This record gives sequence, structure tokens and C-alpha cells, in this order.
Amino acid sequence: MDTVAVIDFETTGISADAGARATEIAAVLLRDGRIVDRYQSLMNSGAWVPPFIEQLTGISNEMVRAAPPAATVMREVADFVGAHPLAAHNASFDRRFWDAELARIGRRRVQEFACTMLLARRVFPEAPNHRLGTLVDFAGLPVAGRYHRAMADAEMAASLLARLEQELTRRFRLAEVTHEMLREIQGSSRWRLGGRIARVAGRANARGA
Repeated sequence: MDTVAVIDFETTGISADAGARATEIAAVLLRDGRIVDRYQSLMNSGAWVPPFIEQLTGISNEMVRAAPPAATVMREVADFVGAHPLAAHNASFDRRFWDAELARIGRRRVQEFACTMLLARRVFPEAPNHRLGTLVDFAGLPVAGRYHRAMADAEMAASLLARLEQELTRRFRLAEVTHEMLREIQGSSRWRLGGRIARVAGRANARGA
């Protein structure tokens, strides 16, 4: 299986396009269902943390002011992630901040994201909802720490990704689950999931023949 970098941002707001900035990032490397390395840092972009964000995350303006510059942190985490394929829970959110913060240091993303929220909608449609905390409880996964802190959320998203891969392997008798396969599955209708997986697995087997 691919080594996947699972990331999570905490931010000052919901939209990087509207000027929200990152306050914390974590990245964990997931290999063969296990976390094998970690990176985490608060980051100081000079942005103000609104009170409701501080209440949600526990990250204060004082904490951010004492943190390393955002540019330094993004260079470090980009080097840590390298060219590994990426994953996140509600990846469209983290992808926009990843791209925006990389652009500020003159770098560009070279890999695609898998989304554990979209994947869980396909694999666990019976879950009460597909928020990270609900899925952690639903799948019986360990709670790694406080929700809405980057490292805890990244670790729980990684655990969820490993669980989804296990379920896909068991349900469809797959030899392995690749990042390419995950990205195709997340874009499929759950009613056509089996057919989509069969086609992707068939192409993978043909390449390996």
C-alpha cells in the first residue's frame, strides 16, 4: 500500500480564499495501516484568531504570536510530506489551505488528496453522519486527543483511513488498496461502488502483470 501523508489544519476561518489563515498544522505518515512519523506545529501568520475559533480549538492569539512564522512551518511540513499522496477529512477544506499556504512560500502541490469523509460516505453509508468524531465512534477507533487540534484530528483521520482500507480489502477481496483507488472510490456513487472498484482493481492487476 502507498505511504500516505494525512494532514489537518486549524485556521482562523473557513475560507482561505476570503483571507483566513492557518494557525496550526499536523501531518502523519500512514504506512501499512500504522502511523510511522509525525509533524506538528502552531504557526504565526500575523492573523487574528476570533474568539469563537479560540473557543473551538483552544488556540489563542498569544499561542499563535509565540509560534514560528507560517513560512518556516510550511517549508518544514512540505519537506516532511514530500511527494507522498495526501489525505484529509473533508479534504476540500484542507486542500485549499494547503495550496494557499504553499503559494505564499512559492511552492505548489504536486499530488492529489483522498478524502476520508467522502470515502466514509461510500463505505459506511449507515453511519449517523460523516463528521470525524461520529465516524471515530462508529468505527470504534481510539480518540487521539482533543478534537479541533491538528495532531489529534490528523491521527484520527489516519486511523479512519486505515479502517476504510481494511473494510474495502475485506469486502471486495482486494490484494491492496492504492491511493489512486481511494480517489476513484470517493468520486463514485455508493450504488456503483462494487463495479468501480472492480474496474480500478482490474487496471491495477493489468499494470502489474
